[in-house]
Amino acid sequence: MATNERHNAILAILKEKKSVSVSKLAKTLFVSEATIRRDFAEMKSMGLIERSHGGAILPENSEEISIFFRREKNAREKERVATKALPHIPFFKSVFIDSSSTVLALVERMDLNFKTVVTNNLQAAMQLSKKPNVTLILLGGTVQYNTISATGSWTTRQLYDFSFDLMLSSCAGIIGSDVYERSLDQTDFKRVAFRRSKKRVLLIDHTKFDSFGTYRSSSLSDYDLVVTDAPPPELEEADKINFIY
Repeated sequence: MATNERHNAILAILKEKKSVSVSKLAKTLFVSEATIRRDFAEMKSMGLIERSHGGAILPENSEEISIFFRREKNAREKERVATKALPHIPFFKSVFIDSSSTVLALVERMDLNFKTVVTNNLQAAMQLSKKPNVTLILLGGTVQYNTISATGSWTTRQLYDFSFDLMLSSCAGIIGSDVYERSLDQTDFKRVAFRRSKKRVLLIDHTKFDSFGTYRSSSLSDYDLVVTDAPPPELEEADKINFIY
């Protein structure tokens, strides 16, 4: 089992059990206890877990997975999504970008000269702040360590002061034809950004169709464009969804 696969398995077990010991995990995953300890050390550094006596637990803000982990996970797939999306981005003067690692992969490739960019994504803001011809607006709020983004009710309220030509976002998972998030704050935030945008593009790699979230934010058919890296599964009302893959 590869390291990323093992990390995913550990997270799945923790989400079910809430806590787990090194010895139990080693037996479950058929690896040595030393391997599990190394996994725990890596996952703790990425904010995915907290260590407990002889094991690990999920952190309090575990609804959102660390952006460091998300950027590494399925990196090639996200690069393909960005490549496919780039020629299809509609004309815009103002754009909202969320805190997703998939959108960040696209933003790194876009020409944003003389555009207005609004985001709650601190990592994207740091990169864009180095470009003199970009008008960058960073939303304030409570900064989450895992996502390196501002969140909370105040962050959401700030969105009402904007009207965006374009929204670039991703999501936690797709269930059927519906788009889901892992936290209520993120769901409310995305819904408001959606309403304040004239065009909306959703960027998802194919693994999102096998992922789950608790809170429904919208439907795939609500987006002007849904970009993914592989043919999507058969979905009801697929003819109403504008896929690029």
